[in-house]
Amino acid sequence: MKHFLLSFFRLTRMAPPRRLLSVAIGGMLLAALSMGSASAQIITDIQVSGNQRIEPDTVRSYMVVRAGDEFDDVKIDQSLKTLFATGLFADVAIRREGTSLVVNIVENPIINRVAFEGNSAIKDENLEKEVQLKARVVYTRARVQEDLKRIIEVYRRSGRFAATVEPKVIQLPQNRVDLVFEIKEGAVTGIRQIYFIGNRHFSDARLRGEISTQVSRWWNILASRDNYDPDRLVFDREQLRRFYLSHGYADFRVVSAVAELTRDRDQFFITFVVDEGPLYDFGEIGITSELERINPDMLRDKIKSRSGELYNAKLIDDTVEEMTFAAGELGYAFVDIRPKITRRKEERKIDITYEVNEGPT
Repeated sequence: MKHFLLSFFRLTRMAPPRRLLSVAIGGMLLAALSMGSASAQIITDIQVSGNQRIEPDTVRSYMVVRAGDEFDDVKIDQSLKTLFATGLFADVAIRREGTSLVVNIVENPIINRVAFEGNSAIKDENLEKEVQLKARVVYTRARVQEDLKRIIEVYRRSGRFAATVEPKVIQLPQNRVDLVFEIKEGAVTGIRQIYFIGNRHFSDARLRGEISTQVSRWWNILASRDNYDPDRLVFDREQLRRFYLSHGYADFRVVSAVAELTRDRDQFFITFVVDEGPLYDFGEIGITSELERINPDMLRDKIKSRSGELYNAKLIDDTVEEMTFAAGELGYAFVDIRPKITRRKEERKIDITYEVNEGPT
């Protein structure tokens, strides 16, 4: 550039210095723009290397950038991400060689077989139904982790919360692998203790007698009620609710039922937190009927509860059952009897109105 300016000055000795400088700078800018335009090169082709099973065209089809596009770092980065997202590749690298784009891939292996070792409590066929990886499916670490979680969940559903699973990959020729899940089943997880919090009117011992879950006893190894089962815990919540509702506690609720695993992972502590609420009596009890052939007085003797007695939700269910049977004998095969419950909290009374309507046919 220095020699260019000297030559330029020699050829234009008569020009004013400021004008010469402007012309020189303009020439430099034009040269820079020309160089920038030349650097925006086009991708002439996309080469694929490292592939074994997957065709190069298939690899290219997953990419955002195409032959004929300009070199664009953003599109190249997006192509890298889309290739990884397919789950077909263990590694992907993209580099530029002249006007070509070279994509080097390492394919994920194909699973030859899936096997289970160490399991005796749960059969192979039951575990095979749970896992997603099968023979001739592409192996990925993410899928293995998902299947590992599924196997752990199967064991938890069977009461074995100490079970552990370790995936083992055996490399085979032609980029194939055997996948083996090595399982340590552990013992069935029992119940060390059951606690109740918030119960003022019934003892822990009384409430334990109302639920199906029981504390584990060493001499009762064949029992299933003293093994932890999350579904049984849900059932026990309902059992507690029914018990309290049949003893006058219409507002009772189980605030929480928590199972905490011991450090050695072989037993659980179960804690029920309850809110008993106030005690209620039955208030006014009546019947309304929309059926022509049924007068409320015809069903009054079917009512199992009396005003002033301790509230009992079970008596309401029994009354509905008796009334439904009586209506059937009177010619109404389809009848809908609904108890309308009204709480009088200040008086601790519950009014019941049995509404008798024709049911859907």
